[in-house]
Amino acid sequence: MFETVLVANRGEIAVRVVRTLRRLGIRSVAVYSDADAGARHVREADVAVRLGPTPAAESYLAIPRLLAAAAGTGAQAVHPGYGFLAENAAFARAVTTAGLAFVGPPAAAIETMGDKIRAKAAVEAAGVPVVPGVSGPELAASARKMGMPLLLKPAAGGGGKGMRLVTAAGELEEAIAGARREALASFGDDALLAERFVQRPRHIEMQVLADDHGTVLRFAERECSLQRRHQKLVEESPSPLLDPATRARMGEAAAQAARACGYRGAGTVEFIVPGDDPATFYFMEMNTRLQVEHPVTELVSGLDLVEWQLRVAAGQPLAFHQEEVPATGHAVEARICAENPATGFLPSAGTIRLLREPAGEGVRVDSGLAEGTEVSTAYDPMLAKVVAHGPDRPTALRLLRAALARTTVLGVDTNTGFLRRLLAQPDVVAGALDTGLVDREAPALIPAAVPDEVYVAAALLRHAALAPAPDPAGWTDPFAVPSGWRLGGEPAWITGLARVPGHDPVPVAVRPGQARLGDAPPVPARLVARTPDTVRVELAGVVHTFHHVAVPDGHWLGREGDAWHVTEHDPIAGAGPRAAAGADALAAPMPGTVTVVKVGVGERVAAGQSLLVVEAMKMEHVIAAPHDGTVTELTVTPGTTVAMDQPLAVVTPEEPTP
Repeated sequence: MFETVLVANRGEIAVRVVRTLRRLGIRSVAVYSDADAGARHVREADVAVRLGPTPAAESYLAIPRLLAAAAGTGAQAVHPGYGFLAENAAFARAVTTAGLAFVGPPAAAIETMGDKIRAKAAVEAAGVPVVPGVSGPELAASARKMGMPLLLKPAAGGGGKGMRLVTAAGELEEAIAGARREALASFGDDALLAERFVQRPRHIEMQVLADDHGTVLRFAERECSLQRRHQKLVEESPSPLLDPATRARMGEAAAQAARACGYRGAGTVEFIVPGDDPATFYFMEMNTRLQVEHPVTELVSGLDLVEWQLRVAAGQPLAFHQEEVPATGHAVEARICAENPATGFLPSAGTIRLLREPAGEGVRVDSGLAEGTEVSTAYDPMLAKVVAHGPDRPTALRLLRAALARTTVLGVDTNTGFLRRLLAQPDVVAGALDTGLVDREAPALIPAAVPDEVYVAAALLRHAALAPAPDPAGWTDPFAVPSGWRLGGEPAWITGLARVPGHDPVPVAVRPGQARLGDAPPVPARLVARTPDTVRVELAGVVHTFHHVAVPDGHWLGREGDAWHVTEHDPIAGAGPRAAAGADALAAPMPGTVTVVKVGVGERVAAGQSLLVVEAMKMEHVIAAPHDGTVTELTVTPGTTVAMDQPLAVVTPEEPTP
């Protein structure tokens, strides 16, 4: 076994790999960019090496720097995690050429399975069923002949990046252009594959583990059908859909796919299953790495897949046979991401001010977070995974919902509360899943309004902060206390506009013993108790408890997985530099980088026409014209880094014809 292993990744997967290395007594080496200098994976590893500036191309994707870090620390092996270079054949080859062990498959297997076009040909030759599709230089023409709907997929890479569903021929050209940009940015290759879109599909995958001695094992399948925009949100094992016969056939197909490319190590073969024909399945792709959702397999099997990755890479044979692969109970995983459901799931960034992660029997957390962690838009938005294991599916779902309710992240918006509600959605509870369920049900799972007690709690905390500290003698000037006292009249209200991102500002007024929201009548309200990280507020006779942290622009409050950033809203200041332009102005909907500018000043545009593209956390957001008109201002160019609400352009409407 190895003495020292370098982990060529960041975040929660780096922390997770370091955990197994520590258990096995192997010295761990972390790497980091400037943005991650204080990150948790850096602190938990035995050694940490700076790679370079924040952009991935100059740090986590810089192969020479990674090899230099391995050589300088005496590493004998490199674990790539997932993402970045995990499925890069050139990296795997460079590692082995440098005399190190690559904790993954051979470069030739990555090359075969890392290109979806070659992968389909290889597994089809091995007798594995595949989805009809087309590729090549005349992709648009071939796709039109195949017909709609179809799914565009990058030939290199996975994880949902660059995928586009096209339902009408008129959308094809722009969808291909956008998919190529995102594929090139994510994988360095803009080749695409267009496949027939399976209606109401289910996404089911098989974990395989192979050694250099001819053994290929398969594990209980994972269902990954709960996705949003082709990004997995919830995964479980086993699938509530498959019967034993289909499970056996799919497992054998996965093993055939692994043998077809001479696979070694842990990998995943992904299948698409028509919702109306669960006995039929088609090969989609093979991920030649550890999957994000590997914890559900570990909890069901009781095996540490990272440990077996290391053992296989060290040349050891697998110590068990197929019939000895255990499968006990049911496991479900939810991915916590830095995004705000109330703003259309736009990426979020900031500093983690307060963190509470769940624990207990049947609950596992894989996380890269710590208080003080800076969440940047430079990297993937996934922050952590909460996983539950129980004797059956209802128990596992219940444990996971409870664990998410005990999860609090303040300082950055996350999807935690949304996930908790998703896991209680009737179709999810019943196991009636498909890959479009989340997008269909999302509006019903996002609260239309912020609870009244959130606004009141923030207002009472702001009111309490106005009170002066007592002098050394313990005396307080009664006229300095914000009691609202007035000679001969009722106490005055302390008023303000409170704002939570994704919601309209709300007028809030408080005075001793009462609160009022908008034009509603006053109700009894008081601050019951406060600790350094919690606050209890009574509103209309009901006591509400929140996790809490004060920040310079307001307060963060969290409860049962949800979190709210409440700030004071100044209508004039809130309009900022866009005020003069009004509705004609276009602003950045999220912090990120402008990747495409399609228009210039003076150009006439039509309502809905895409003008710019802003990218953050490997996701593109198209900025479209709000109406017909002329571009009269353009403040950005490709490569410009922008803050949320930063002005980008102004489209002045055309004067009506007399």
